[in-house]
Amino acid sequence: MHRSRMYALIVDAPDRDAPQAARFWSQALGVPARVDPAEPQFTSLAGAVDGLAVAVQSVDDAPRVHIDIETDDVDAEVDRLVRLGATEVSQWLQCHVLKAPGGHLVCVIPVHSDPELFAATARTWE
Repeated sequence: MHRSRMYALIVDAPDRDAPQAARFWSQALGVPARVDPAEPQFTSLAGAVDGLAVAVQSVDDAPRVHIDIETDDVDAEVDRLVRLGATEVSQWLQCHVLKAPGGHLVCVIPVHSDPELFAATARTWE
């Protein structure tokens, strides 16, 4: 048994376009844009959606949007999503990148949100 929830909506922008994309989404959503020096590829748009992290990520690939699913058991969640039809693409640190049917990317990550928020909103899977 494990738990998981949608954690983040990530706007992926090519490296050269990421600063402009972050400014646009910050202004469009009416929230501040903040870069974490520990993870400079991400510009957080905190407060855009209650209970959900929203960020612009600088990538060396095409523009797209992807979601992050956080879980208390990464291996079990990856297995569950693969059984539903996702395919594994890559792994970066503790992030497992999957491609969902339809071609959208999904990243499965360990719990990042506040433990109380995770406990209150995560779904339980057997």
